[in-house]
Amino acid sequence: MQMSYAIRCAFYQLLLAALMLVAMLQLLYLSLLSGLHGQEEQDQYFEFFPPSPRSVDQVKAQLRTALASGGVLDASGDYRVYRGLLKTTMDPNDVILATHASVDNLLHLSGLLERWEGPLSVSVFAATKEEAQLATVLTYALSSHCPDMRARVAMHLVCPSRYEAAVPDPREPGEFALLRSCQEVFDKLARVAQPGINYALGTNVSYPNNLLRNLAREGANYALVVDVDMVPSEGLWRGLREMLDQSKQWAGTALVVPAFEIRRARRMPTNKNELLQLYQVGEVRPFYYGLCTPCQAPTNYSRWVNLPEETLLRPSYVVPWQDPWEPFYVAGGKVPTFDERFRQYGFNRISQACELHVAGFDFEVLNEGFLVHKGFKEALKFHPQKEAENQHNKILYRQFKQELKAKYPDSPRHC
Repeated sequence: MQMSYAIRCAFYQLLLAALMLVAMLQLLYLSLLSGLHGQEEQDQYFEFFPPSPRSVDQVKAQLRTALASGGVLDASGDYRVYRGLLKTTMDPNDVILATHASVDNLLHLSGLLERWEGPLSVSVFAATKEEAQLATVLTYALSSHCPDMRARVAMHLVCPSRYEAAVPDPREPGEFALLRSCQEVFDKLARVAQPGINYALGTNVSYPNNLLRNLAREGANYALVVDVDMVPSEGLWRGLREMLDQSKQWAGTALVVPAFEIRRARRMPTNKNELLQLYQVGEVRPFYYGLCTPCQAPTNYSRWVNLPEETLLRPSYVVPWQDPWEPFYVAGGKVPTFDERFRQYGFNRISQACELHVAGFDFEVLNEGFLVHKGFKEALKFHPQKEAENQHNKILYRQFKQELKAKYPDSPRHC
């Protein structure tokens, strides 16, 4: 009897050990499976169960922390930089839309949020102490009332180094504190803002466009850097994600998004068919058509508009870079930064495209996606000081091209 009991105990112990071994092997299998397919499974999970947006209190705490830091000076010492007034959690393989604006031009952000379904990064320039205060109050209001801002937008602030931005005082409600919805915030901004050209601020401060671009693009792998008053075609973010996820062959390639401008911004085309209808009647034309035709001509718009209609976004043809082409593009990897010595107007984007070419990147034009600038670009007369800066940039660009020869001594390419 005692022997039978001992045998049964031994049997149960052996069975328990076997079950534990099976469980451990299952855990090991799941761990290996996760390592092999983790990203795919994570993508599928978040497609059905997206991460919860951060709470209003969390976002406000981040804003206070960023402002309390006092910011850091840029390399020139002329500007004070506040990183991360708003932050967003981003998949390292995602495509971020990076843009920049003066405080008054932030009202364009509403249109970008509607069209771009992925993460955005915005660098805001405040030319005066009053604008810096308005920028912090506006960020506070947007983070309070706009869930999309909390979930998808990173925001940074730059102002002249002699100014410091302050935490909005909750005891001083102001007009923005009375608002109760995201739309009310943008409506209020539209009433108080004086939108115009970022580099025509009417102050003695130069608009640091390349500093702002670098700040917005910072930390991103793939990024599409655009002007804030441009609108992407519908579904562009999703098309780019699917294309980049399916293949790793785009390293070293700048995927060019053709840019257009529309006479009246009331009717923004959503897809290529709508764009072509407006193009045929002269309501839409190539970007910079009336200002600097060679700056966009290599895109080869006549070829692009005659491409056969396709469902999937893909590169359609290769274009050799030539001066002074300054395309809008998506690229990942070791993308050269924008040279921050270029400020105000002139040669700030051409110089970066030039270095991209010398660094070995090829340019391929996408078949379906596009950007549309609100309004036709026309030649403007600048204040003498601004015109002097443009001439300064022209001289700097010649110097910059010489510097590239020393920076890339083994490159067979030049500008």
